[in-house]
Parts: sequence; C-alpha cells; structure tokens
Amino acid sequence: MKTVVITGSARGLGFEMAKKFRLNNYNVVISDINEDNLKKALETLNGMESEAKVESCKCNVTSSSDLENLISFAKEKFGVIDIWINNAGVNQPERAIWELTEDEINFVLDVDLKGTIMASRLVMQEMEKQKAGAIYNIEGYGSNDATMLGLSIYGTSKRAITYFTEALAKENETRNTGIIIGRLSPGIMITDFLVNAVGDKEKITLSEKTKKVYNILGDYPDVVADFMVKGMINNKKNNAKIEWLTNAKAAWRFMTAGFNKRDMFKALDKGNE
Repeated sequence: MKTVVITGSARGLGFEMAKKFRLNNYNVVISDINEDNLKKALETLNGMESEAKVESCKCNVTSSSDLENLISFAKEKFGVIDIWINNAGVNQPERAIWELTEDEINFVLDVDLKGTIMASRLVMQEMEKQKAGAIYNIEGYGSNDATMLGLSIYGTSKRAITYFTEALAKENETRNTGIIIGRLSPGIMITDFLVNAVGDKEKITLSEKTKKVYNILGDYPDVVADFMVKGMINNKKNNAKIEWLTNAKAAWRFMTAGFNKRDMFKALDKGNE
C-alpha cells in the first residue's frame, strides 16, 4: 500500500487531497502548524472507510528540523514515502509592496517559497535512497507572470516555485534517480485562503469586481482535489504539469458567464458567520 505526505493539509486543498487519497487506499500523513485544525482533520479522515491508514504530524515548513521530523515520522509509520506534496502556503495582506512590513514579506516568502525548496531538498535525499517517489509543488497566482495589487509578494513566490520545480526536474533527469518531479496548477479555489492573510492573522475584504472574476473562474477544493489526485496517481512523467484551470477552460467560462451565474462565496460566507 502506497503512502502520501501532504504539508498544510488540515484544511483547504491539502485536506481535500488527503480525503481523495484515502478513498484510493493510500496511507496518508497530514501535517499542519495548527494543532487544533490538524486534530479535526484527523478525526474526519479516520471516520472514512478505507483499508489504508492516516497519521498526523505537526510541522512548520519554515523549520528544517520540523521537516526532517515529518519525513522521519512518515518513514517510521509506513516505511516509505511514495508521494510528497508541498502544499503549505499563506496569503499576503492586500496592500502594495511598499506598504508591507519586513516581517510580512519574510513570512510569505519563507512559507510559500523557502518551505517548498527546503522540503524538496530533504525529500529528494530520502527518495534517492528509495530510488523511487514523486514530489509535487503547488503553483498559484503569478506562476504565469500575472500581476495584481495585493498579490505581488505571493505572486513572486509562486513564479519562483514554477522556476524552481522545473529546475529540480531537469537536475533530477541528469541523475536518473527514478523520482518524478511535478507541478500542480489548481487555479482559483474558493476557500478561507482568499480572505485570510499571513496565517489567518489578517482579514482580506475582496472587492465586488474580484468576487465577480472568482465566481466565474473559481471552484471548490474538493472538485480540484479529485482531478489532481487522479492526475498524480496516473502520472509517470517527470516534469509534468497537472493543470485544472487551463486557458481553454477559463475562456469558455468567460464566454458562458452570462447564462451560467454562480455564487461561489455563499458557502464560504455562511461558514465564516
């Protein structure tokens, strides 16, 4: 039975991917910095019918020692790590670059970029010993060079994630490791991530214009997770990109938005009441 480790998986896309992997009989290790959210997620996952097992481990991805502990924990529980997903991430405050504090900039870059780099480095070392495995990193706004006020530092980290993952995949090919490196491009997901910044420390008020675009292009994380998990299970190619919101899909949604009205924020607003 195969094993997947997902960082930042107590809620949102990470949690939904954990559920989908459970349904596909993968052993799952979830991790998060928030112990309360982690406990709730573990209870839900344990309540699902599956022959596989689920374990949880607190992890701050900005800490190398925490990442090393997470790897050791997964190996101790299941013997091998078949898939590792660098999913942990935080949003930035909706302010211009020069209005952000140094701590806010450091926090976003440390979690979204450096955390992924350090985790990939450590997991590659482990998977080289196994001579097998797969590492997937999450793209996001900015990966395609798009820019928007209030997302500049977040976008910088995601543009760097794309470059880093492609570079890692190419270096991986030169070593013939048997490991797969890939990118997950989930598009816009309607979750608390959109309205919370720097680890839930600050609320973001989305403009009606932004909400309109998100209503057209956005999806709930369970839908995206199902697509992503199927793609990872079936993928055998290094440097693969598993993309949900393709340019063609986005164009079709804008074309049909006039008669396909969606209020994607209804459930999110209700949950935040």
